[in-house]
Amino acid sequence: MSILIGIDVGTSGVKALAIDATAGSTLASATHELDLETPHPGWAEQEPEHYRAAARAALAEVATRLGPRRRKVRGIGLTGQMHTAVVLDAERRVLRKAILWCDTRTTAECARIEQALGRDGLRRHVGNLALEGFTLPKLLWLARHEPELWSRAALVLMPKDYVGLTLTGEVGTDDSDASGTLAFDSAARAWSEPVLRAVGVSRDLFPAAGPSTAVLGTLREAVARDVGLPAGIPVARGAADNAAAAAGLGVVRDGRAMASLGTSGVVLVHTDRHVVEPEMRLHSFCHAVEARYYLMGVMLAAGGALRWYRDTLCDGEKLAAELRHADPYELISEAASTSRPGAGGVVFLPYLMGERTPHNDAHARGAFVGLTARTTKADVSRAVLEGVSYGLADSLSLVRELAAAGTAPAPTEVRLTGGGARSPFWRRLLCDVLEASVCLTSSTEGPSYGAALCAGVAAGCFASLPEAADALVHVTSRLEPEPSLSARYRDTAAVYRALYHDLAARFRELGGIDAS
Repeated sequence: MSILIGIDVGTSGVKALAIDATAGSTLASATHELDLETPHPGWAEQEPEHYRAAARAALAEVATRLGPRRRKVRGIGLTGQMHTAVVLDAERRVLRKAILWCDTRTTAECARIEQALGRDGLRRHVGNLALEGFTLPKLLWLARHEPELWSRAALVLMPKDYVGLTLTGEVGTDDSDASGTLAFDSAARAWSEPVLRAVGVSRDLFPAAGPSTAVLGTLREAVARDVGLPAGIPVARGAADNAAAAAGLGVVRDGRAMASLGTSGVVLVHTDRHVVEPEMRLHSFCHAVEARYYLMGVMLAAGGALRWYRDTLCDGEKLAAELRHADPYELISEAASTSRPGAGGVVFLPYLMGERTPHNDAHARGAFVGLTARTTKADVSRAVLEGVSYGLADSLSLVRELAAAGTAPAPTEVRLTGGGARSPFWRRLLCDVLEASVCLTSSTEGPSYGAALCAGVAAGCFASLPEAADALVHVTSRLEPEPSLSARYRDTAAVYRALYHDLAARFRELGGIDAS
Protein backbone atom coordinates (compact mmCIF):
# COMPACT_ATOMS: atom_id res chain seq x y z
CA MET A 1 0.00 0.00 0.00
CA SER A 2 1.10 3.56 -0.80
CA ILE A 3 -0.44 6.43 1.17
CA LEU A 4 -0.86 10.05 0.08
CA ILE A 5 -1.63 13.01 2.32
CA GLY A 6 -3.34 16.27 1.37
CA ILE A 7 -3.22 19.35 3.59
CA ASP A 8 -5.89 22.03 3.12
CA VAL A 9 -5.19 25.41 4.76
CA GLY A 10 -8.76 26.67 4.80
CA THR A 11 -10.31 29.75 6.36
CA SER A 12 -11.98 27.99 9.28
CA GLY A 13 -9.39 25.27 9.80
CA VAL A 14 -6.50 23.19 8.49
CA LYS A 15 -7.38 19.66 7.38
CA ALA A 16 -5.01 16.76 6.76
CA LEU A 17 -6.32 13.76 4.83
CA ALA A 18 -4.63 10.42 4.14
CA ILE A 19 -5.84 8.27 1.23
CA ASP A 20 -4.96 4.88 -0.20
CA ALA A 21 -3.16 5.56 -3.48
CA THR A 22 -4.56 2.36 -5.00
CA ALA A 23 -8.18 2.31 -3.88
CA GLY A 24 -8.67 6.04 -3.33
CA SER A 25 -10.36 5.44 0.03
CA THR A 26 -9.87 7.71 3.02
CA LEU A 27 -7.65 6.18 5.70
CA ALA A 28 -7.48 9.00 8.24
CA SER A 29 -8.27 12.68 8.57
CA ALA A 30 -7.95 15.45 11.12
CA THR A 31 -8.96 19.10 11.25
CA HIS A 32 -7.68 21.84 13.53
CA GLU A 33 -9.65 25.04 13.70
CA LEU A 34 -8.41 28.55 12.93
CA ASP A 35 -9.62 31.84 14.35
CA LEU A 36 -10.69 34.71 12.11
CA GLU A 37 -10.06 38.26 13.33
CA THR A 38 -12.10 41.27 12.18
CA PRO A 39 -10.44 44.28 13.87
CA HIS A 40 -12.36 46.77 11.70
CA PRO A 41 -15.49 46.54 9.50
CA GLY A 42 -14.57 44.83 6.24
CA TRP A 43 -11.24 43.55 7.57
CA ALA A 44 -10.38 39.84 7.89
CA GLU A 45 -7.04 38.65 9.23
CA GLN A 46 -5.36 35.52 10.58
CA GLU A 47 -2.09 34.77 12.31
CA PRO A 48 0.20 32.79 9.92
CA GLU A 49 1.82 31.02 12.86
CA HIS A 50 -1.55 29.38 13.42
CA TYR A 51 -1.40 27.93 9.88
CA ARG A 52 1.92 26.30 10.76
CA ALA A 53 0.78 25.02 14.15
CA ALA A 54 -2.56 23.70 12.88
CA ALA A 55 -0.93 21.95 9.91
CA ARG A 56 1.56 20.17 12.15
CA ALA A 57 -1.12 19.21 14.65
CA ALA A 58 -3.35 17.81 11.90
CA LEU A 59 -0.41 15.92 10.34
CA ALA A 60 0.55 14.47 13.71
CA GLU A 61 -3.02 13.35 14.38
CA VAL A 62 -3.25 11.67 10.97
CA ALA A 63 0.10 9.95 11.54
CA THR A 64 -1.14 8.64 14.89
CA ARG A 65 -4.32 7.30 13.32
CA LEU A 66 -2.36 5.59 10.55
CA GLY A 67 -0.24 3.79 13.12
CA PRO A 68 2.43 1.54 11.55
CA ARG A 69 1.07 2.39 8.10
CA ARG A 70 2.63 5.86 8.42
CA ARG A 71 5.82 4.36 7.00
CA LYS A 72 3.98 3.93 3.70
CA VAL A 73 3.31 7.66 3.18
CA ARG A 74 4.79 8.45 -0.24
CA GLY A 75 3.85 12.09 -0.71
CA ILE A 76 2.23 15.18 0.78
CA GLY A 77 0.31 17.77 -1.24
CA LEU A 78 -0.79 21.29 -0.31
CA THR A 79 -3.88 23.38 -0.97
CA GLY A 80 -5.55 26.33 0.68
CA GLN A 81 -7.49 29.57 0.53
CA MET A 82 -6.67 31.72 -2.47
CA HIS A 83 -5.60 35.40 -2.54
CA THR A 84 -4.62 35.66 1.15
CA ALA A 85 -1.31 37.51 1.65
CA VAL A 86 1.34 36.22 4.07
CA VAL A 87 4.13 38.83 4.12
CA LEU A 88 7.66 37.88 5.22
CA ASP A 89 10.91 39.79 5.68
CA ALA A 90 14.33 38.88 4.25
CA GLU A 91 14.85 36.38 7.08
CA ARG A 92 11.52 34.73 6.22
CA ARG A 93 9.92 35.98 9.41
CA VAL A 94 6.24 36.91 9.40
CA LEU A 95 5.81 40.71 9.40
CA ARG A 96 2.08 40.94 10.18
CA LYS A 97 -1.15 39.02 10.26
CA ALA A 98 -2.29 37.63 6.93
CA ILE A 99 -4.89 39.68 5.05
CA LEU A 100 -7.58 37.27 3.86
CA TRP A 101 -9.39 36.71 0.59
CA CYS A 102 -12.65 37.98 2.14
CA ASP A 103 -11.11 41.26 3.34
CA THR A 104 -12.68 44.25 1.55
CA ARG A 105 -10.51 47.18 2.68
CA THR A 106 -8.86 47.64 -0.74
CA THR A 107 -11.53 49.34 -2.87
CA ALA A 108 -9.32 52.40 -3.45
CA GLU A 109 -6.39 50.20 -4.44
CA CYS A 110 -8.53 48.30 -6.94
CA ALA A 111 -9.51 51.62 -8.51
CA ARG A 112 -5.83 52.58 -8.70
CA ILE A 113 -4.96 49.32 -10.46
CA GLU A 114 -7.77 49.73 -12.98
CA GLN A 115 -6.76 53.34 -13.60
CA ALA A 116 -3.12 52.34 -14.16
CA LEU A 117 -3.87 49.47 -16.53
CA GLY A 118 -7.37 50.04 -17.87
CA ARG A 119 -9.75 47.15 -18.46
CA ASP A 120 -7.98 46.29 -21.69
CA GLY A 121 -4.67 46.03 -19.83
CA LEU A 122 -6.19 43.82 -17.15
CA ARG A 123 -7.78 41.62 -19.81
CA ARG A 124 -4.53 41.33 -21.73
CA HIS A 125 -2.09 40.81 -18.86
CA VAL A 126 -4.03 38.93 -16.15
CA GLY A 127 -7.49 38.14 -17.55
CA ASN A 128 -9.36 39.26 -14.44
CA LEU A 129 -10.92 42.39 -12.97
CA ALA A 130 -9.26 44.20 -10.06
CA LEU A 131 -11.32 42.96 -7.12
CA GLU A 132 -10.82 43.52 -3.39
CA GLY A 133 -10.26 39.85 -2.69
CA PHE A 134 -7.14 39.51 -4.84
CA THR A 135 -3.61 39.73 -3.45
CA LEU A 136 -2.12 42.65 -5.37
CA PRO A 137 -4.55 45.27 -3.99
CA LYS A 138 -3.62 44.10 -0.49
CA LEU A 139 0.05 44.84 -1.19
CA LEU A 140 -0.77 48.33 -2.42
CA TRP A 141 -2.80 48.89 0.76
CA LEU A 142 0.21 47.86 2.87
CA ALA A 143 2.49 50.18 0.92
CA ARG A 144 0.10 53.08 1.52
CA HIS A 145 -1.02 52.45 5.11
CA GLU A 146 1.92 50.57 6.68
CA PRO A 147 4.97 51.98 4.85
CA GLU A 148 7.50 51.07 7.55
CA LEU A 149 6.42 47.45 7.48
CA TRP A 150 6.22 47.48 3.68
CA SER A 151 9.84 48.68 3.49
CA ARG A 152 10.88 45.42 5.18
CA ALA A 153 8.71 43.14 3.03
CA ALA A 154 10.79 40.69 1.03
CA LEU A 155 8.42 37.84 0.18
CA VAL A 156 4.67 37.31 -0.28
CA LEU A 157 3.24 33.79 0.01
CA MET A 158 -0.18 32.20 -0.04
CA PRO A 159 -1.18 30.28 3.14
CA LYS A 160 -0.46 26.84 1.66
CA ASP A 161 2.94 28.07 0.46
CA TYR A 162 3.79 29.36 3.93
CA VAL A 163 2.94 25.94 5.34
CA GLY A 164 5.08 24.42 2.58
CA LEU A 165 7.99 26.64 3.68
CA THR A 166 7.63 25.50 7.29
CA LEU A 167 7.51 21.83 6.24
CA THR A 168 10.37 21.83 3.73
CA GLY A 169 12.39 25.03 4.18
CA GLU A 170 11.79 25.78 0.48
CA VAL A 171 10.04 28.80 -1.07
CA GLY A 172 7.65 28.43 -3.99
CA THR A 173 4.08 28.50 -5.19
CA ASP A 174 2.08 26.90 -7.99
CA ASP A 175 0.52 28.40 -11.10
CA SER A 176 -3.09 28.08 -9.88
CA ASP A 177 -2.50 30.02 -6.65
CA ALA A 178 -0.28 32.55 -8.43
CA SER A 179 -3.04 33.26 -10.96
CA GLY A 180 -5.30 34.44 -8.12
CA THR A 181 -2.97 37.29 -7.13
CA LEU A 182 -3.80 39.67 -10.03
CA ALA A 183 -0.04 39.84 -10.63
CA PHE A 184 0.34 36.65 -12.72
CA ASP A 185 -0.08 36.24 -16.46
CA SER A 186 -1.98 32.95 -16.61
CA ALA A 187 -1.58 32.58 -20.37
CA ALA A 188 2.21 32.90 -20.12
CA ARG A 189 2.33 31.19 -16.71
CA ALA A 190 4.66 33.91 -15.43
CA TRP A 191 4.54 36.93 -13.13
CA SER A 192 3.31 39.90 -15.13
CA GLU A 193 6.07 42.51 -15.42
CA PRO A 194 3.73 45.05 -17.12
CA VAL A 195 1.24 44.87 -14.24
CA LEU A 196 3.89 45.08 -11.53
CA ARG A 197 5.65 48.01 -13.23
CA ALA A 198 2.35 49.86 -13.63
CA VAL A 199 1.61 49.75 -9.89
CA GLY A 200 5.19 49.95 -8.58
CA VAL A 201 5.49 46.51 -6.97
CA SER A 202 8.74 44.53 -7.28
CA ARG A 203 8.72 41.15 -9.01
CA ASP A 204 11.22 40.00 -6.35
CA LEU A 205 8.44 39.86 -3.77
CA PHE A 206 6.92 36.81 -5.43
CA PRO A 207 8.23 33.23 -5.28
CA ALA A 208 8.95 31.05 -8.30
CA ALA A 209 5.77 29.40 -9.59
CA GLY A 210 5.48 25.96 -11.15
CA PRO A 211 3.13 23.04 -11.79
CA SER A 212 0.88 21.91 -8.96
CA THR A 213 2.28 18.39 -9.19
CA ALA A 214 5.94 19.49 -9.02
CA VAL A 215 7.97 18.78 -5.88
CA LEU A 216 8.46 21.85 -3.68
CA GLY A 217 10.87 20.06 -1.33
CA THR A 218 11.00 17.20 1.15
CA LEU A 219 9.77 16.90 4.72
CA ARG A 220 12.50 18.22 6.99
CA GLU A 221 13.91 15.88 9.62
CA ALA A 222 12.93 18.08 12.57
CA VAL A 223 9.36 18.41 11.27
CA ALA A 224 9.15 14.68 10.57
CA ARG A 225 10.12 13.91 14.17
CA ASP A 226 7.58 16.43 15.41
CA VAL A 227 4.64 14.95 13.47
CA GLY A 228 5.67 11.29 13.52
CA LEU A 229 6.26 10.75 9.78
CA PRO A 230 9.38 9.58 7.94
CA ALA A 231 11.77 12.35 6.90
CA GLY A 232 12.35 13.01 3.21
CA ILE A 233 8.75 12.57 2.01
CA PRO A 234 8.30 14.69 -1.14
CA VAL A 235 5.95 17.65 -0.69
CA ALA A 236 4.11 18.78 -3.84
CA ARG A 237 3.52 22.48 -4.51
CA GLY A 238 -0.20 21.67 -4.64
CA ALA A 239 -2.96 23.98 -5.83
CA ALA A 240 -5.41 26.71 -4.92
CA ASP A 241 -8.45 25.36 -3.11
CA ASN A 242 -10.90 25.54 -6.02
CA ALA A 243 -8.42 23.99 -8.45
CA ALA A 244 -7.66 21.22 -5.95
CA ALA A 245 -11.38 20.63 -5.32
CA ALA A 246 -11.94 20.32 -9.06
CA ALA A 247 -9.09 17.84 -9.40
CA GLY A 248 -10.48 15.87 -6.46
CA LEU A 249 -13.82 15.59 -8.29
CA GLY A 250 -12.17 14.54 -11.53
CA VAL A 251 -12.89 17.85 -13.30
CA VAL A 252 -9.70 17.48 -15.32
CA ARG A 253 -10.97 17.36 -18.92
CA ASP A 254 -12.99 19.54 -21.28
CA GLY A 255 -16.72 19.07 -20.85
CA ARG A 256 -16.52 18.62 -17.08
CA ALA A 257 -17.64 21.25 -14.60
CA MET A 258 -17.93 21.55 -10.83
CA ALA A 259 -20.63 23.25 -8.79
CA SER A 260 -19.80 23.82 -5.15
CA LEU A 261 -22.70 24.39 -2.76
CA GLY A 262 -20.89 25.69 0.28
CA THR A 263 -21.43 28.98 2.08
CA SER A 264 -20.56 30.63 -1.21
CA GLY A 265 -21.32 29.02 -4.56
CA VAL A 266 -18.79 28.21 -7.25
CA VAL A 267 -19.18 27.02 -10.82
CA LEU A 268 -15.85 25.92 -12.30
CA VAL A 269 -15.34 24.63 -15.84
CA HIS A 270 -12.17 22.93 -17.08
CA THR A 271 -10.69 24.21 -20.34
CA ASP A 272 -7.67 22.97 -22.25
CA ARG A 273 -6.85 26.48 -23.46
CA HIS A 274 -6.61 29.90 -21.87
CA VAL A 275 -9.93 31.76 -22.20
CA VAL A 276 -10.93 35.19 -20.93
CA GLU A 277 -14.61 36.15 -20.86
CA PRO A 278 -14.80 39.52 -22.68
CA GLU A 279 -16.27 41.43 -19.72
CA MET A 280 -14.25 39.37 -17.18
CA ARG A 281 -17.39 38.43 -15.30
CA LEU A 282 -15.82 34.97 -14.95
CA HIS A 283 -12.43 34.44 -13.33
CA SER A 284 -9.78 32.96 -15.63
CA PHE A 285 -7.14 30.95 -13.74
CA CYS A 286 -4.54 28.23 -14.22
CA HIS A 287 -5.74 24.76 -13.27
CA ALA A 288 -3.93 22.24 -11.09
CA VAL A 289 -3.70 20.14 -14.27
CA GLU A 290 -0.43 21.08 -15.93
CA ALA A 291 -0.81 23.51 -18.86
CA ARG A 292 -4.60 23.58 -18.41
CA TYR A 293 -7.01 26.28 -17.17
CA TYR A 294 -10.42 26.87 -15.70
CA LEU A 295 -13.17 29.45 -15.84
CA MET A 296 -14.95 30.17 -12.57
CA GLY A 297 -18.03 32.04 -11.48
CA VAL A 298 -18.63 32.87 -7.83
CA MET A 299 -21.83 33.76 -6.01
CA LEU A 300 -21.28 35.07 -2.51
CA ALA A 301 -24.30 33.50 -0.76
CA ALA A 302 -25.33 30.02 -1.87
CA GLY A 303 -25.57 27.73 1.16
CA GLY A 304 -25.12 30.97 3.11
CA ALA A 305 -28.46 32.22 1.80
CA LEU A 306 -30.15 29.01 2.90
CA ARG A 307 -28.50 29.28 6.33
CA TRP A 308 -29.75 32.88 6.64
CA TYR A 309 -33.26 31.71 5.75
CA ARG A 310 -33.08 28.89 8.31
CA ASP A 311 -31.83 31.15 11.09
CA THR A 312 -34.08 34.14 10.34
CA LEU A 313 -37.40 32.76 9.13
CA CYS A 314 -37.51 29.07 10.08
CA ASP A 315 -37.85 28.88 13.85
CA GLY A 316 -40.70 26.39 13.39
CA GLU A 317 -38.58 24.11 11.22
CA LYS A 318 -35.71 24.28 13.72
CA LEU A 319 -38.02 23.33 16.59
CA ALA A 320 -39.59 20.50 14.60
CA ALA A 321 -36.15 19.24 13.62
CA GLU A 322 -35.07 19.21 17.26
CA LEU A 323 -38.15 17.23 18.28
CA ARG A 324 -37.70 14.77 15.41
CA HIS A 325 -33.89 14.57 15.78
CA ALA A 326 -33.65 15.68 12.16
CA ASP A 327 -31.73 18.27 10.18
CA PRO A 328 -33.74 21.52 9.73
CA TYR A 329 -32.40 21.77 6.17
CA GLU A 330 -34.10 18.45 5.40
CA LEU A 331 -37.43 19.83 6.64
CA ILE A 332 -36.99 22.98 4.56
CA SER A 333 -36.30 20.85 1.47
CA GLU A 334 -39.29 18.61 2.24
CA ALA A 335 -41.55 21.64 2.39
CA ALA A 336 -40.03 23.14 -0.75
CA SER A 337 -40.73 19.93 -2.65
CA THR A 338 -44.48 20.37 -2.02
CA SER A 339 -44.48 23.70 -3.86
CA ARG A 340 -44.65 23.66 -7.65
CA PRO A 341 -41.74 24.67 -9.92
CA GLY A 342 -41.68 28.44 -10.03
CA ALA A 343 -42.45 28.63 -6.28
CA GLY A 344 -45.96 29.97 -6.75
CA GLY A 345 -44.68 33.04 -8.55
CA VAL A 346 -42.20 34.00 -5.79
CA VAL A 347 -38.64 34.89 -6.81
CA PHE A 348 -35.76 35.16 -4.35
CA LEU A 349 -32.66 37.24 -5.12
CA PRO A 350 -29.81 35.73 -3.03
CA TYR A 351 -27.60 38.85 -2.98
CA LEU A 352 -27.29 38.97 0.80
CA MET A 353 -23.59 39.93 0.64
CA GLY A 354 -23.62 41.76 -2.68
CA GLU A 355 -22.75 39.61 -5.66
CA ARG A 356 -19.69 38.61 -7.66
CA THR A 357 -20.68 36.75 -10.86
CA PRO A 358 -22.15 38.06 -13.07
CA HIS A 359 -22.80 41.50 -11.57
CA ASN A 360 -19.67 42.37 -9.54
CA ASP A 361 -21.93 44.60 -7.46
CA ALA A 362 -21.18 45.07 -3.78
CA HIS A 363 -24.41 47.09 -3.43
CA ALA A 364 -26.74 44.27 -4.52
CA ARG A 365 -29.30 43.21 -1.90
CA GLY A 366 -31.42 40.16 -1.26
CA ALA A 367 -35.14 40.29 -2.00
CA PHE A 368 -38.34 38.28 -2.15
CA VAL A 369 -40.52 39.42 -5.06
CA GLY A 370 -43.98 38.16 -5.97
CA LEU A 371 -45.44 37.50 -2.51
CA THR A 372 -49.26 37.37 -2.39
CA ALA A 373 -51.89 36.47 0.18
CA ARG A 374 -51.83 32.96 -1.28
CA THR A 375 -48.07 32.49 -0.85
CA THR A 376 -47.21 29.57 1.45
CA LYS A 377 -44.12 28.84 3.51
CA ALA A 378 -43.39 26.01 1.08
CA ASP A 379 -43.38 28.53 -1.79
CA VAL A 380 -40.93 30.76 0.06
CA SER A 381 -38.66 27.79 0.88
CA ARG A 382 -38.68 26.67 -2.72
CA ALA A 383 -37.99 30.22 -3.91
CA VAL A 384 -34.81 30.34 -1.81
CA LEU A 385 -33.49 27.10 -3.33
CA GLU A 386 -34.54 28.15 -6.83
CA GLY A 387 -32.93 31.60 -6.44
CA VAL A 388 -29.57 30.13 -5.47
CA SER A 389 -29.84 27.68 -8.35
CA TYR A 390 -30.50 30.53 -10.80
CA GLY A 391 -27.43 32.30 -9.41
CA LEU A 392 -25.26 29.27 -10.19
CA ALA A 393 -26.90 29.00 -13.61
CA ASP A 394 -25.82 32.59 -14.34
CA SER A 395 -22.18 31.48 -14.26
CA LEU A 396 -22.81 28.40 -16.38
CA SER A 397 -24.70 30.55 -18.90
CA LEU A 398 -21.62 32.76 -19.37
CA VAL A 399 -19.54 29.67 -20.13
CA ARG A 400 -22.16 28.49 -22.61
CA GLU A 401 -22.03 31.88 -24.34
CA LEU A 402 -18.28 31.40 -24.80
CA ALA A 403 -18.88 27.86 -26.06
CA ALA A 404 -21.42 29.13 -28.60
CA ALA A 405 -18.77 31.57 -29.82
CA GLY A 406 -16.27 28.72 -30.16
CA THR A 407 -13.86 30.05 -27.54
CA ALA A 408 -14.55 27.63 -24.66
CA PRO A 409 -15.67 24.02 -24.27
CA ALA A 410 -19.35 23.36 -23.68
CA PRO A 411 -19.91 21.79 -20.24
CA THR A 412 -21.73 18.48 -20.56
CA GLU A 413 -21.76 17.38 -16.93
CA VAL A 414 -21.61 19.13 -13.56
CA ARG A 415 -20.07 17.35 -10.58
CA LEU A 416 -21.46 18.53 -7.25
CA THR A 417 -19.67 19.13 -3.97
CA GLY A 418 -20.42 20.95 -0.71
CA GLY A 419 -23.12 20.57 1.91
CA GLY A 420 -25.99 21.41 -0.43
CA ALA A 421 -25.08 18.46 -2.67
CA ARG A 422 -26.39 16.11 0.03
CA SER A 423 -30.00 17.16 -0.64
CA PRO A 424 -31.73 14.91 -3.22
CA PHE A 425 -34.32 17.63 -3.85
CA TRP A 426 -31.71 20.32 -4.48
CA ARG A 427 -29.73 17.99 -6.77
CA ARG A 428 -32.86 17.38 -8.86
CA LEU A 429 -33.64 21.10 -8.92
CA LEU A 430 -30.10 22.00 -9.99
CA CYS A 431 -30.13 19.39 -12.72
CA ASP A 432 -33.23 20.92 -14.30
CA VAL A 433 -32.16 24.55 -13.77
CA LEU A 434 -28.60 24.03 -15.07
CA GLU A 435 -29.88 21.84 -17.93
CA ALA A 436 -26.92 19.51 -17.58
CA SER A 437 -26.11 16.07 -16.26
CA VAL A 438 -25.52 16.40 -12.51
CA CYS A 439 -23.22 13.90 -10.84
CA LEU A 440 -21.94 12.84 -7.45
CA THR A 441 -18.52 11.22 -7.20
CA SER A 442 -16.79 8.72 -4.95
CA SER A 443 -14.59 11.49 -3.50
CA THR A 444 -16.32 13.83 -1.06
CA GLU A 445 -13.36 15.31 0.83
CA GLY A 446 -12.96 18.53 -1.17
CA PRO A 447 -9.65 20.32 -1.77
CA SER A 448 -7.62 18.05 0.51
CA TYR A 449 -8.37 15.11 -1.78
CA GLY A 450 -7.13 17.02 -4.81
CA ALA A 451 -3.99 17.96 -2.88
CA ALA A 452 -3.40 14.28 -2.16
CA LEU A 453 -3.71 13.53 -5.89
CA CYS A 454 -1.07 16.21 -6.58
CA ALA A 455 1.14 14.42 -4.06
CA GLY A 456 0.58 11.15 -5.92
CA VAL A 457 1.96 12.63 -9.13
CA ALA A 458 4.87 14.30 -7.36
CA ALA A 459 5.75 10.99 -5.69
CA GLY A 460 5.62 9.05 -8.97
CA CYS A 461 2.51 7.02 -8.15
CA PHE A 462 0.81 8.52 -11.24
CA ALA A 463 2.10 10.08 -14.43
CA SER A 464 -0.35 12.99 -14.40
CA LEU A 465 -3.27 14.47 -12.49
CA PRO A 466 -5.84 13.21 -15.04
CA GLU A 467 -4.38 9.71 -14.66
CA ALA A 468 -4.67 9.97 -10.87
CA ALA A 469 -8.27 11.22 -11.08
CA ASP A 470 -9.25 8.51 -13.57
CA ALA A 471 -7.85 5.86 -11.25
CA LEU A 472 -9.33 7.08 -7.97
CA VAL A 473 -12.41 9.25 -8.69
CA HIS A 474 -15.59 7.67 -10.03
CA VAL A 475 -19.11 8.92 -10.72
CA THR A 476 -21.49 7.23 -8.27
CA SER A 477 -24.80 8.76 -9.38
CA ARG A 478 -26.07 10.81 -12.30
CA LEU A 479 -29.24 12.80 -12.99
CA GLU A 480 -30.41 13.99 -16.40
CA PRO A 481 -32.55 17.11 -16.86
CA GLU A 482 -36.26 16.84 -17.53
CA PRO A 483 -36.94 19.08 -20.59
CA SER A 484 -40.40 20.22 -19.52
CA LEU A 485 -39.17 21.27 -16.08
CA SER A 486 -36.11 22.97 -17.55
CA ALA A 487 -38.39 25.03 -19.79
CA ARG A 488 -40.46 26.09 -16.79
CA TYR A 489 -37.39 27.13 -14.83
CA ARG A 490 -36.01 28.94 -17.86
CA ASP A 491 -39.01 31.27 -17.82
CA THR A 492 -38.67 32.01 -14.10
CA ALA A 493 -34.91 32.48 -14.42
CA ALA A 494 -35.52 35.17 -17.05
CA VAL A 495 -37.64 37.08 -14.52
CA TYR A 496 -34.94 36.53 -11.85
CA ARG A 497 -32.28 38.08 -14.09
CA ALA A 498 -34.46 41.01 -15.09
CA LEU A 499 -35.26 41.79 -11.46
CA TYR A 500 -31.62 42.50 -10.63
CA HIS A 501 -31.41 45.11 -13.38
CA ASP A 502 -34.77 46.59 -12.40
CA LEU A 503 -33.68 46.95 -8.77
CA ALA A 504 -29.94 47.74 -9.06
CA ALA A 505 -30.39 51.50 -8.64
CA ARG A 506 -32.77 50.99 -5.71
CA PHE A 507 -30.18 48.72 -4.02
CA ARG A 508 -27.66 51.57 -4.10
CA GLU A 509 -30.22 53.95 -2.61
CA LEU A 510 -30.95 51.50 0.20
CA GLY A 511 -27.22 51.21 0.88
CA GLY A 512 -27.06 54.97 1.30
CA ILE A 513 -29.97 54.95 3.73
CA ASP A 514 -28.41 52.10 5.72
CA ALA A 515 -25.11 53.97 6.00
CA SER A 516 -26.68 57.26 7.09
